[in-house]
Amino acid sequence: MKCYSSRSRTARDAHRHGPSGKREATVWFRFLTRSDVYVYLSSANLRVRHCRRTGKTMSRYDFVREEVILDELSSRGRVTVNDLAERFGVSPVTVRKDLDLLEQRSLLRRVRGGAVASTPRDEGAFESRLRSDAAAKRAIAGAAATRVQDGDVIAIDSSTTAHYLATELISRTGLVVVTNGIHLASFLMERSDATVILPGGVLRRASRSVVGAFTDVLEGRGRVKVGFFGATSVSRSLGLLELSSEEGEAKKALARSCDSIVGLFTAAKASGFGIHAFAPPEQISALYTDDAVGTEFADAWQGSGVDVHVVPVPSRVRNELSETVSA
Repeated sequence: MKCYSSRSRTARDAHRHGPSGKREATVWFRFLTRSDVYVYLSSANLRVRHCRRTGKTMSRYDFVREEVILDELSSRGRVTVNDLAERFGVSPVTVRKDLDLLEQRSLLRRVRGGAVASTPRDEGAFESRLRSDAAAKRAIAGAAATRVQDGDVIAIDSSTTAHYLATELISRTGLVVVTNGIHLASFLMERSDATVILPGGVLRRASRSVVGAFTDVLEGRGRVKVGFFGATSVSRSLGLLELSSEEGEAKKALARSCDSIVGLFTAAKASGFGIHAFAPPEQISALYTDDAVGTEFADAWQGSGVDVHVVPVPSRVRNELSETVSA
């Protein structure tokens, strides 16, 4: 929330009279939330004035529902109408209206049965992507780390989920890690005894990775036991995909040297968009995602020979919001 200074006329009036215009003894502060809703907060109550974009007057329960929805999208990447209706104790129609209003303000993207977090047109800065869905990425990384033993030769790409995998492997000894991730290579160099191989190429700042045709660097030098790859999209017919052609080619070069390929991605990527395939389904051994993914995703991969691991994400405690909703 952004707190407006009490020096402003509106905040000063709210302090003096409260949002109703009547003189009150309590102190009032004016806030602008991330959902563009003006909020007046006092020690006695929470009152919502209006949404500055739509002009709609909102109750405090409308506001709380929207904040919970946005918080859930921030941490999990996806929400469903039925789950939200049960959680809030309202009808699915009410939840759909909430989601439609949030989509009008470009705060989420509606999909069948719910909504997913809105994403920028490009891939986004590495630091921003590292923070996004962090709890889910850590859970996925923890589950996938069980595939790595001391002394293994592995490949890890420059994705943020793969970076969390690296944090799970610092206690392993004798690893040989081939990676195109600059951030990941530096982390392993400082925190582990792993031998890190960083193929040459061109530095790509957006993903903090090295890209380019470095296939010849890896060919004829032995095989990599398993490669861990993130993706912007996952397709039953095309496999793992990237949005950037440079990143896709770099990952394809790494994947060619791997005996086994494992995909690591959050639930939002299951319905994401990608252009450049770098690992076809027949080369994939396993997929790891979080429990926000729909059941139809795992169903689509049945009979493919690919093990789909749906990893539970530890619940986030939101006592204050939950108590307000149930009040």
